[in-house]
Amino acid sequence: MSRSDDVLKVHRLAHTGGSAALLEWLAARLGGWAGVVDAAQGRGPESVLRGVAEMNARGVRSAVLYGAGTVTLLFALEGGRALAAVLDQPPAPQAATLLADAAVPLALVLRAEEAARREARAGLAEARAREAVLHLLMNGRLSTAHQVAEALGPSLPEPMRMYVVECRTGRRGEVTRRCEQLTGGRAWIVRCPVYVRHLIVLVPADLASARADHDPLAGALVEVDPDCVVGVSGEARLREAPAAYTQAFHALAVARGRGERHARFGPGPELALAAQAAGAGWAGALLAPLHAYEPRRPQDPGGQELRATAHAWLNFASHATRLLKIHRNTLAARLRLVETLLGLDLARLGDQAALSLALRLTPGGGAGEDAPADAAARAGEDGPPGAARPGEAVPAPAARAAPDLDELLRDPRLTAWARAHLGPLSGSEAPAGARATLRTWLAHDARLVPAAAALGVSVPAARKRLTRIEALLERSLLRSPSARHDLWLAHRAEELAG
Repeated sequence: MSRSDDVLKVHRLAHTGGSAALLEWLAARLGGWAGVVDAAQGRGPESVLRGVAEMNARGVRSAVLYGAGTVTLLFALEGGRALAAVLDQPPAPQAATLLADAAVPLALVLRAEEAARREARAGLAEARAREAVLHLLMNGRLSTAHQVAEALGPSLPEPMRMYVVECRTGRRGEVTRRCEQLTGGRAWIVRCPVYVRHLIVLVPADLASARADHDPLAGALVEVDPDCVVGVSGEARLREAPAAYTQAFHALAVARGRGERHARFGPGPELALAAQAAGAGWAGALLAPLHAYEPRRPQDPGGQELRATAHAWLNFASHATRLLKIHRNTLAARLRLVETLLGLDLARLGDQAALSLALRLTPGGGAGEDAPADAAARAGEDGPPGAARPGEAVPAPAARAAPDLDELLRDPRLTAWARAHLGPLSGSEAPAGARATLRTWLAHDARLVPAAAALGVSVPAARKRLTRIEALLERSLLRSPSARHDLWLAHRAEELAG
């Protein structure tokens, strides 16, 4: 092979395969070892490192080291590094020339690879910072969220509509670019830290269509990918971001069954609004032990961290580990502590519902964090630690309610909310047995397997029934965040009124 062929091969490998492919070819071509030695970082064979350090100290660009039966050829690269080849004696006649020819393209490709790594680190840092802004919003820390958002750009929109976009992971970048183009860069976009297929987009209210049946932005986003679906919240202030996320997630469940593949949250009564006046004192009393809790050790979670853990778990079950960046054993330990402090049994849907309502009715509470795992995650199959297993006796929905919750649910405002919330189940469009199906599912702590057994149907058949009820109620049931807590409370309020 001629020198010109070698040079062409070197440049082609540097362009297509990077430094690793180029070094591998050099080693094979010369019949020895070839690599990049970094004296400052101590990367490389010990004998070669000493030679590179000596070469750098003397300020020379190349050197030859002789050993027992071997010869090492060194050619300086930038940053105190060197291209080194350890060969048997005598080396091939073209070895020094080939290494000299390879040093320049190798230096260029190393610089390009380092730039790519820095860009990747910067992209990851920005993604984490955007995720942090979302966490701050969901925890009601608006001032800090604004400060971080201003540094990253754009500003957080106020008022806004929240869009949850579900698409294939490989298309999220394209969806992001399309959204930035359509909104003139004014939308705040963050990849969901829980559901890997989701993007969460805060769109200025003046850019989102006021018509529920016509949303050009959502329509344009679903055209990016055949698998793309979009759920849109109602108009909201930033302090209402948790509720807006939950609304958008419920709308996403509806959008999956529609031909246009996008939907807006259907108007309906909000539990937190209906219960605010009557339930604020009850919620404060229930959560008082949690808010007053002081850990024994500084490294242990305090009351606010336990509250955030409970809030994330109620919304995302075991997927809360992705949101909180903790191990599943840590999640289970924190939940046991919450149970002990509050006197609840979080394996029971009634106690989950009580805690969910209390968190929404007290300052710092919310109705959803950022978001979500693969679209196939089933909240009903992902029960909490200690949940009842198939075949075990499961009490009716009222069996494990928190103390004094029944008194709250007897309030006329809660009764009116419950009847409105459950009204579609008795309408002309309701599938046969919708109420019985939903009641049985709730009575079995929203677990599909025991609910299906109680209904006398297969698990896929029970899931299909609940999917039809999702479309009827325009609320997500089988994917978290699920409406199961509100439905449990509505059924209990209706029972008490009856």
